[in-house]
Amino acid sequence: MNDMANKPKSGDAPGDDTKLTFRRFKNGESMWNGWDDLTEKIFQADASYKCPTYVHRTPPCQGSCPSGHEIRGWLAIARQMDKPPTKDMTWQQYAFNRMVDANPFPATMGRVCPAPCEDGCNRNEVDDFVGINAVEQYVGDWANDNALKLPDAGEFTGKKVAVIGGGPAGLTAAYFLRRKGHAVSIFEAHEKLGGMMRYGIPGYRTPREMLDTEIDRIMDMGVDVRVNTKVGKDVSIEQLEEEFDAIFWGVGAQRGRGLPVTGWEGTENCITGVEFLDAFNQGWVFGTAKKVIVVGGGDTSIDVASVARRLGHITHKAEKDIDPHSALGFTAHDVAGTMRREGLNATLTSLFPLEKMTASAREREDAMREGVNIMGSVMPLEVLLDENGLARGLKMCKCNMKGMTPEPIEGSEFELEGDIIISAIGQMGDLGEGLESLDNGKGFIGTDRMYSVKDREKHFAGGDVIRPHLLTTAIGHGRIAAESIDHFLNGSPLDKRPKVDVHHFNLLNELHQRALDPTPYDHTQTRGTSSGKFAVHNYEDRSTNQIIPHSDLFKGHFKYEERGRRDEVHIEGDKVLGNFDERIKGLTEEQAINEGKRCMSCGMCFECDNCVIFCPQTAVKRVPKKERAVGRYVYTEYSMCIGCHICADVCPSGYIQMGLGE
Repeated sequence: MNDMANKPKSGDAPGDDTKLTFRRFKNGESMWNGWDDLTEKIFQADASYKCPTYVHRTPPCQGSCPSGHEIRGWLAIARQMDKPPTKDMTWQQYAFNRMVDANPFPATMGRVCPAPCEDGCNRNEVDDFVGINAVEQYVGDWANDNALKLPDAGEFTGKKVAVIGGGPAGLTAAYFLRRKGHAVSIFEAHEKLGGMMRYGIPGYRTPREMLDTEIDRIMDMGVDVRVNTKVGKDVSIEQLEEEFDAIFWGVGAQRGRGLPVTGWEGTENCITGVEFLDAFNQGWVFGTAKKVIVVGGGDTSIDVASVARRLGHITHKAEKDIDPHSALGFTAHDVAGTMRREGLNATLTSLFPLEKMTASAREREDAMREGVNIMGSVMPLEVLLDENGLARGLKMCKCNMKGMTPEPIEGSEFELEGDIIISAIGQMGDLGEGLESLDNGKGFIGTDRMYSVKDREKHFAGGDVIRPHLLTTAIGHGRIAAESIDHFLNGSPLDKRPKVDVHHFNLLNELHQRALDPTPYDHTQTRGTSSGKFAVHNYEDRSTNQIIPHSDLFKGHFKYEERGRRDEVHIEGDKVLGNFDERIKGLTEEQAINEGKRCMSCGMCFECDNCVIFCPQTAVKRVPKKERAVGRYVYTEYSMCIGCHICADVCPSGYIQMGLGE
């Protein structure tokens, strides 16, 4: 089978000479060998007991999202297919409600998430990924501009939970625990909430007014907040255990890793990226350094993007794809970005060559455009000290990477001058001052798959303190940990999680909000139940176990449609000095809708009518309009179906699978 006879590269314009000609077969090929074979196939099909079944599976975008977004669901809302359940609700509000079922920070994550969902998007096999991040930002900004609220807190359960750390993991855990009705108190060492979203990312990437709006929504649910309070120093673990029924540790990875080279330890002007970003975002002033070296590498988060592609079975890289064996972390890139805006001469070094750096091509090009010198395939050997014991630069050499291990190239040594050297090669938890008992010996907190702290009853943890990763990963930890805590408080602790552990479309919920619930079942055993109204017929939900690959879609349905791109403000050279304006401009409503329409709705019907049009027996019919809902647009009249498979062959979303029928 050959779905694509001629496919353009990602980014090709519609006017290019390369044209899309999606076909199931190459010229001269056919699944039939003459008329006799065709008629024989028809007669065989006439005797088939295989008829269409509507099978819901998880799309790779959702399977790739660490926070567990039901991405396909809110893209269906954006495309105007899934209509709001009430006439007074806008589609933006409906989409926002769907987003915050998994992640309460759509405006923030629409800006800074590296979007592994887009790397996994099956649309990469047609032209280019759907701009998921851009639609998320549009909806998040619309919600902020229109003062939308989060769902109300649940009825109070009488249980109290302490959340240690007001970053993405802690805030998310607090949000979902309040939805369950538990009382929540957040303990935060800083003056303000936000964690790495505030103290680890410059304000031109996460505008503070936008961030405050999203955090305040969670506070409005009735969360108690105790800032400037360091647990272990101001409050002991024993006091928490006495006052609260459960404790969630979301303290982040507040200690950066120094360079493992001679001269680093104890040198005053050698600092970590975590220290620099925290100080910068609190408004502290650094000295008058003019030459800054940022060393990137170590434990980065890019493996998420690699997993996304694997889940989606993508066979070529999208524009923003990142090599899974990269070493330069997002922290290093953010440090350099901050430095350049402080008017400093910044050099960013990476063990890997430029094309294999973690940062996307767009971010890398922006940095170079704005004056950052980026050096790839180099490794530090020694911190060079002056007569006062301060660093004056780094002794470097060129290197080749053998897997994840750098191999120095003999005779390639050189010196790089610098007044400040910043190490952005990884992070670990800060578990001193009364928190030593939580340390697993590696600077982190050890948990099981339920995010329960090992050998510590009623203690749970998530975010960077268990594994430094993306903001969206920490949000996912907080969401799942909150569910584990809820089960623990209810006396029914969980012992396993779904294979595909994300927020899924639920057909029964969809039917309920449309007042189309199945009727009660009287538990009378009977034959021929297809006409019964007590069950959802002809439907199977495999979403917790299966991710649908692009090979199960009829991609010939989709024409080339260029991705709608957000406008960006490009600043060159010295013009960046003192400029802290946001670079990314959001989509318009029309652009957001158009981008939603590019979604191929993998694993769920998007009402294209192909199965109705191409069924030779007219056995596939539309559900009466008043009974329709997402996933319930068509049905099969089994008495007319001959099992010819055509409906499954022409289904663009792969929602139709052939199964046993009668």
